[in-house]
Amino acid sequence: MKPIGLHNYFIYILTNKSKKVLYIGVTNDVKRRIYEHELDANNNKETFAGKYNCIYLIYWERFTYIDNAIAREKQLKGWNRSKKEKLINELNPEWRFLNNEI
Repeated sequence: MKPIGLHNYFIYILTNKSKKVLYIGVTNDVKRRIYEHELDANNNKETFAGKYNCIYLIYWERFTYIDNAIAREKQLKGWNRSKKEKLINELNPEWRFLNNEI
């Protein structure tokens, strides 16, 4: 039996097609969450990701505990654009869309 809180959680960074906007989020299911962002982008555009068509995955990290994932999300959201770009470039220098690789 898994200890309480021991699961897979992810922080992820999405961008739009022109790669000008970054969106950072946390989830326990990256594919499902991207699908939800895509639905919003194609319909209501009620969220930041939907409004700016941030539906392309360019970076993600996995965590065992939700509190660690949330702390990392908050940390990244506090960074300036340049620092976020450096992080993305370390693992995805071409900024390939990773949606089909998760």
